[in-house]
Amino acid sequence: MITRTLARRTALAGAAVTVALALAGCGGDHSMSGSGHGMTGATATPATGASASFGDADVMFAQMMVPHHRQAVEMAELAGTRAADPELKALAGRIKDAQAPEIATMTGWLTAWGRPVPSASGGHGMPGMGHGMPGMMSDADLTRLAAASGADFDRQFLTMMIAHHEGALTMAKDELARGLDAEVKALAQRIVTTQQDEIDTMREMLGRL
Repeated sequence: MITRTLARRTALAGAAVTVALALAGCGGDHSMSGSGHGMTGATATPATGASASFGDADVMFAQMMVPHHRQAVEMAELAGTRAADPELKALAGRIKDAQAPEIATMTGWLTAWGRPVPSASGGHGMPGMGHGMPGMMSDADLTRLAAASGADFDRQFLTMMIAHHEGALTMAKDELARGLDAEVKALAQRIVTTQQDEIDTMREMLGRL
C-alpha cells in the first residue's frame, strides 16, 4: 500500500514538473512574441509624429488640407511681386512660411498611413475633391488675381484669402470634432488659432484700403 502511494505521489510530482516546464516554455514564447509585436508597433509609428491610431476623419483632413494649403501658398507667392502694401506682403510671407512645412507634415502622414497623397500637378489635387473643400478659389479666381497688381491686387488678395482661411477653419474644426489622431488634431488646433488671427488682421487691412 505504502509502495503504491509513493509511486502515485512520484508520478504526480513528475507530471507537475512537466506542466510547470511547459507553462514556462509557453510563457517564454509569449513574451518573445509580445516583444516582437511591441517592436513592430514602435517601428510602424511614423517619424512624422502621426500615430497608428488614425481614422477616416484624419485621412480626409490631410487629403483636403494639402491642396488647400498649396493654393494658399500659390496665392501668397503672387503677393511678392504684385502687392503694394508692405504689411500685406509681410503677411503673405508668414502664410507661406507656416503652410509649406504643414504640407510636408501632412504628406508624410498620408504616406505613412498608406493613403493617397493629392497630386501637386494641376487641379485641386484629387479628382472630385475640389468641390468638397470650403474656401477654395476657382481657376478663374486665381487667373484674375494673377492679372491684378497694386491696390487692386491687395483688395482681391485679402478678400480671397479671408474666404480661403475661413474654409480652412471649417475643415480644422471638423477634424477637432471627429478626428482620432492626437498629432493631427494638434495641427488642426494650430490652424484654427493661427488662421483666425490672420483673418482678423486681414479684415483690418481690408478696412483701411
